[in-house]
Amino acid sequence: MSARASSALRALAWIACAFAFCVIVFGAFVRLSNAGLSCPDWPTCYGHATWPHHPGAIAKADAAFPDRPYETQKAWREQTHRFLAGTLGVLVLVLALAATARERRRMFVVIAGIVLVAIGIPLYMQRHYVPSALCAGAGEAVLLACALFWRGGGWRRIAVLALAVVSFQALLGMWTVTWLLKPIVVSGHLLGGMATFALLAWIAWRLKWRLERGQVHFFENDAAKPAAAEKNEPDPISSLHGAVVIGLLLLACQIFLGGWTSSNYAALACGTDFPKCLGAWWPPVDFHQGFILWRGIGVNFEGGILDAAARSAIQIAHRFGALVVFVYLAWLAHRVARAGLRGSGFALGVLLLAQVALGISNVVFGLPLAVAVAHNGGAALLLFVMVALLARTNREAR
Repeated sequence: MSARASSALRALAWIACAFAFCVIVFGAFVRLSNAGLSCPDWPTCYGHATWPHHPGAIAKADAAFPDRPYETQKAWREQTHRFLAGTLGVLVLVLALAATARERRRMFVVIAGIVLVAIGIPLYMQRHYVPSALCAGAGEAVLLACALFWRGGGWRRIAVLALAVVSFQALLGMWTVTWLLKPIVVSGHLLGGMATFALLAWIAWRLKWRLERGQVHFFENDAAKPAAAEKNEPDPISSLHGAVVIGLLLLACQIFLGGWTSSNYAALACGTDFPKCLGAWWPPVDFHQGFILWRGIGVNFEGGILDAAARSAIQIAHRFGALVVFVYLAWLAHRVARAGLRGSGFALGVLLLAQVALGISNVVFGLPLAVAVAHNGGAALLLFVMVALLARTNREAR
């Protein structure tokens, strides 16, 4: 591949990564402003490609969906988020096709997989649920098989995996609306968005280092290999790899807990008390009801359906999870800095402190929209730094 083509590919990866971050933040804005069901149909909005504008169209929309009156200030948010997510899907598709361009058979497999997923969506909207599930499931299986069984694929297999994830994200977005904000779907949608962002960040870093012919520049200006590498001694940076993997897993669990808290409307389950909850260190809680993942289809989860004890249990679990993640990542930031990646350790530490401050502010100030959205964005930035550290500490990447 020519240097120009490599540069263009790297630029595409970084653009897709930045766009994924924007989609995550805007999606949080939509969810936290209670606009998730502002367009009761999918992928249209009250039957429009955009959303109703004129009084006649609005009256027609209200007549078609009497149980969901049209709200202009919310509908544009939901449909704009769909447009942004669709654009991200196109970027990831282009990246996956570029990754398989050298191997025509794999490229045809990727195209076949995405076509099957695309066929499944209109079938679902026409209530042909079984054929839809078969088509979408087959398409996802084809994409995943192409990614997981591509030996030596490097960043290319990750690009195909990102396409599989973002395709499943489209299905989750559809189910979010048609299954009326089911918490497990909403939380999975958040986790899928974060996973797409993480995979794109990994690809962008790998392409950056590939283009620089092995010279790694991540926050620091260490252009030469460490002396330890020349002496075949253990590299202190690579030795952090296992610790970074554990940190990533803990962060992913905490992101899911955050999504579960938000989708069950439990962010203010403890009122505005911190560190206490409803004036007590241990209020009445119901962890069993709070963490039932599947509650069937047909229930409208907008506003939440859990009682106070179940929501308090979710909020307390999120707080304990935050404490565990804070302690571990603070320790990891210290270790990273001592290993020579001072900029990386500093970035991780600052983001960690900011995230904790935003989380406490959400409770104390009654969940201001700007603070809540920033809390979601902070989680994504923490994930970005952790993915970069994962790639940086990986022996193969170095």
